[in-house]
Amino acid sequence: MADHDHSYKLLFSHAEMVRDLLEGFVKEPWLRQLDYGSLEKVGSSYVSDDLRERSDDVVWRVRWGEDWIYVYLLLEFQSKVDRYMALRIQTYTGLLYQDLVRADQLPADGRLPPVLSIVLYNGASQWSAPEDLQH
Repeated sequence: MADHDHSYKLLFSHAEMVRDLLEGFVKEPWLRQLDYGSLEKVGSSYVSDDLRERSDDVVWRVRWGEDWIYVYLLLEFQSKVDRYMALRIQTYTGLLYQDLVRADQLPADGRLPPVLSIVLYNGASQWSAPEDLQH
């Protein structure tokens, strides 16, 4: 991991920075419904069913509206273009869901929480990898 990746990880270990990131770069109306006072950093190391360990850089959760729906923010810091970043993010999301199920941390209705994945890219060249799995 490059030195600047450690700096980003430290920077986004503060709730205020996560709030500023969301408000500054995510242009969605539902953002106004988030309770930023509830931002909570959660563990980001997971063990897959085949016992391999995987980890994200930083994971947060925040209350969304009156229903206490959790939104998990997966922050991935990237200094090089990764053609399969969309697949990596899907894998991290799946591991997060498995962890929530195992820890019995789902709402009473058993629904999986929405996930907002954010890749912070700071490489020299323009990002050229697909942004979803359909490309």
